[in-house]
Formats: sequence, C-alpha cells, structure tokens
Amino acid sequence: MTHQTATTRSFSASAPLKGRIAIPGDKSISHRSLMLSALAVGTSRVTGLLEGHDVLATAAAMRAMGATIERRDDGEWVIDGVGVGGLLQPREALDMGNSGTSTRLLMGLVASHPITATFVGDASLSGRPMGRVIDPLAQMGADITASPGGRLPLMVRGLAPAIPLSYRLPMASAQVKSAVLLAGLNTPGITEVIEPVPTRDHSERMLRGFGADLSVETDGDGTRHIRIRGEAELRPQTIVVPGDPSSAAFFIVAALIVPGSDVTIANVGLNPTRAGLVEVLKQMGGDIELLDQRTVGGEPVADLRVRHSTLRGIEVDPAIVPSMVDEFPILFMAAALAEGRTTTTGLDELRVKESDRIAVMATGLEAIGVHVEESADGLIIDGTGGDPLAGGATIAGHLDHRICMSFAIAGLVSRAPVEIDDIAPIATSFPNFEDLLAGLQQ
Repeated sequence: MTHQTATTRSFSASAPLKGRIAIPGDKSISHRSLMLSALAVGTSRVTGLLEGHDVLATAAAMRAMGATIERRDDGEWVIDGVGVGGLLQPREALDMGNSGTSTRLLMGLVASHPITATFVGDASLSGRPMGRVIDPLAQMGADITASPGGRLPLMVRGLAPAIPLSYRLPMASAQVKSAVLLAGLNTPGITEVIEPVPTRDHSERMLRGFGADLSVETDGDGTRHIRIRGEAELRPQTIVVPGDPSSAAFFIVAALIVPGSDVTIANVGLNPTRAGLVEVLKQMGGDIELLDQRTVGGEPVADLRVRHSTLRGIEVDPAIVPSMVDEFPILFMAAALAEGRTTTTGLDELRVKESDRIAVMATGLEAIGVHVEESADGLIIDGTGGDPLAGGATIAGHLDHRICMSFAIAGLVSRAPVEIDDIAPIATSFPNFEDLLAGLQQ
C-alpha cells in the first residue's frame, strides 16, 4: 500500500468530449459494504465495488481481523463475516495507504472490540490529524496512543464492553459520526451521535439495511439525533454499489467547460447528502439533465447527461459544503471558466484533507493563469468567461488524487499543457480515470 514511483503526465487542450461512460463504484459505500459485511453472520455479496487502493486497504484490514473476503472473476466480492464482537487480533500493523476513511472508520470498529491494532499509512495520510476521532472513542473507553499531533502511526486498544455515550459533533464530519456509530455496534446500550449539520448518511442507511437497530430524529432546527443499540447482530446482504458522485464530478465539469461536449454518465449515486455539486453547477448555468431516476439498494441513482454550458460565477452557500466537501477542487475549475466571480466560504475541512486543498488549489490555479484570492476558509475566483486558461505549468499534486484529477481537467481547457508532477495517487479512488477520459476524446 505504500506509494510508488512518481508518474508525471501532461494534459492538453481537448476536442469536444462525446459519449457515454460508467464510473467506478461509490467509495464511501464500498468501504462500508466491506466493513459491515465482515461484521455480519453469514455470506454477503457485493457488486460494483470500487477497486481503488483505498477500498482495497479496507478489504485487507478486515481480512487481517478475521473476515474471509474474495473477489470472483466476474467482479463480484464475497464476504464471510465474523459477527459483531468477533474481530480478531491482527498480527501486523494495518496499512491504510492514503485512506483517511478506512483509518477513521476502522478505529471505531476496533475501539469496542477486545483487540489492539496499529494503524500506519503513507506520508500524506500520516500528516492528517486523527484527534477528532480519538476524542469520542477515548470517551468510550478505547486506549489510543498516537504520534505527535494525533497522527499516524497510532495504536488503538479496544475496550469490551465499551462505554456508550451521547456525542455532539463539534464539526460536520461523516467520518467521525460513522466511527462512533461503528464503535456503538459492539457497545451495550444506546450510543448517540448528535449532528448539528447533516452530513452524508451512507452509514445510517447501510447499518439499517444490515439489520442494526438505528433511529434518526430531527429537531426543528435541523439537528439530527442518531441512536444505535449495541451488541447488534447484522444480517448478510447483497449490495449493488452505485457510481461514485465524487468521481463523476470530474467528468461533469469537463463536459461543462470543454466547448462542444455532450457526455452521459451512467448510474451516478445522487444521495441528497452527496449531490451538492450538481445543484451548485446548475445554479451556475450548467446544462445537467437527470435521466432514468431510480433507487438501487436504498440509494437514489440516475444517469446524467451533461452538455457544454456558459457558466456564471456565484456566491456558494456555505450550508451546502457538507454535501460536496470533496468536490470543491473540481468546482474551482468550473469557477475558473465562468463569467464573473465565484466566492466560497466555510471550507475549513479542506485544510485537513489529503492535502491543504485550499492552499494547494490556490497555488496551482495561479500557476495556470487564474486570478484567485485565498481566505482562511475558502477561495475567491475570477473566471475567464469561457476563454482558455494559460496553462503551461507543472502542478504539485501533494499525493492528493482530487488535486491531480482537477488539474488534469484544467489541462483540457488550457492554451499550453498542464503537467501533474505525480498522477499515481489517482489510483486510490479512480483507477481508470485516464482511460475513460481518452475514450471521450475519440
């Protein structure tokens, strides 16, 4: 799982993008489907699983803790679970590669089991603070020893039985919420997460689907109270993973900004806690049509037809941030080609992602000729009105897959090629990104 030799790549001005593509499975749902299948009693089957490095790190970790996980030749994954409470002591450190989701959610699982696990990761992941997860898990009784700054490598000594708690999230974070709920699975009594700002709800949907006793109540001010009854017995499931909206985002924006483009993206998950980018791009004037809207495995899904559009700069409502927090790097590219100014605020979370995405995007955008101002919690971008970007720079991706893919898309609308110093991190979430892009350019 350690990072490999740097692979530079240049991306140049593109002919119109045309065609229909299917994107990889949703990363958030893929992680959770493996974890909960591994905790069910019996055999679960998963199709459409994202087979990027991050999800494979989760699969390896669950194997190391006792689950049997196999990929069949037809792409179906078959998981024989150990049952809640049945996780085994891993013999070696769990290598999370670049996956913050794997790390935080698995810390939650380990916290309420009588085992000890050491978590390690690559240089990027090892720089990301885990304190926001450590705090509630420690309150539940887990003994967590972290590197300075609450970083990896860290060791979690679980407690069974753990101590149920009612935890109010100090910030909007689906990962922290999920870590506490997963710890609650093997904790006697009721574990509650109080969520002032709603975040992606894949954990709640999937926990219910596996048979957990989970309830959600919403106050008049929108605060959500999520309660799970511990010592659960999960039932095996058959799961179809929808396409990842965070991966679709790059091709949505590419089709909007490359003149003459007309692209259909099949089977995109449109969970309302994840679909903020589509809403914002429509506000900017984007021509995005939802076709064949349907429900698959409890998740709303549609095919998206996207055509080149004249975009307008807007002030993005910070209330929408949790529903598109991972999509801001590529939104910045749409803003760079829009008419007028786009203002974003409330993006504090972006400073502690795989990289400081606010600072890295500001530096990269300036290098390819975009007028951008960086604030403490966002960017202000003056767009070109559809004119090509200057390009002609080498971008430092900082081992961040979304930074790399965002500047790859920028290269498609630049006068001079845009070079990425290392595109290898793209494989963490979107292994066939370049192949799909090439297919639309023919």
